[in-house]
Amino acid sequence: MVTYDPPQGNPLGNNPWFQFGANVIRPLLNLVVKKDWQGGEKLPKSGAAIVVCNHLSYIDPLTFTHFLFNSGRAPRYLGKMGVFKIPIIGKVIRGAGQIPVDRQSPNAAKAYEHAIAVLKAGHLLGVFPEGTLTRDENFWPMRGKSGVVKLALLTGAPVIPCAQWGPERVLPPYSKKIKLFPRTKISIRVGEPLDFSKWHGKVDDPIALEEATDYVMDEITTLLEGIRSETAPKVKFDPKKSDLPRIGNFKKARKRN
Repeated sequence: MVTYDPPQGNPLGNNPWFQFGANVIRPLLNLVVKKDWQGGEKLPKSGAAIVVCNHLSYIDPLTFTHFLFNSGRAPRYLGKMGVFKIPIIGKVIRGAGQIPVDRQSPNAAKAYEHAIAVLKAGHLLGVFPEGTLTRDENFWPMRGKSGVVKLALLTGAPVIPCAQWGPERVLPPYSKKIKLFPRTKISIRVGEPLDFSKWHGKVDDPIALEEATDYVMDEITTLLEGIRSETAPKVKFDPKKSDLPRIGNFKKARKRN
């Protein structure tokens, strides 16, 4: 049951279920990762905000949440429905206030309603705009989905770009084998709030939404270039122009074909 109560606790947004998960997960992450975190002070200390980040591995939500939690905010996410059905884990993340999304179904639109309500209550919302693990063969961000832009334009919540690098080495995409030792460096960088003023009032304009979404992904990519000391391809991988499945393990799909 998604709740719309204003955020409380320390860090802001924390509750008993969130704290329980943190008490279990943070010590485990500390055993396998080394923190290279910069920019946590740029995150709003209170009030609604959206943080966006690239998506490299199934462990991303854990490493990114670890960073946000230690920086003073306990975030809310939109997560795929299947995770909420896992015994124990599903109960914990529901209790922690996370938002289930029944992707590619008629009920998927309800996630927007939940996300808007959570933002209006004053929470920090975490979003991976690519919507799934990047399909780029060198782990650069793909073109994103417009949902985060719609949320920003509808609510006025600031959008803070972030990038992380390293989770793909701890748990490679679609792998079940976690690299435990030696510890892997997880680098996270935070950028300045994004400026959507040129797109205000254009939430129903598909061209404007596409432009604004590209802007979001460009800012994330720039942060990642700084971490990697490399230059990203000029043209991002576009899932819409690919024959790969939009979600799920595309490597399995390639094998079947």
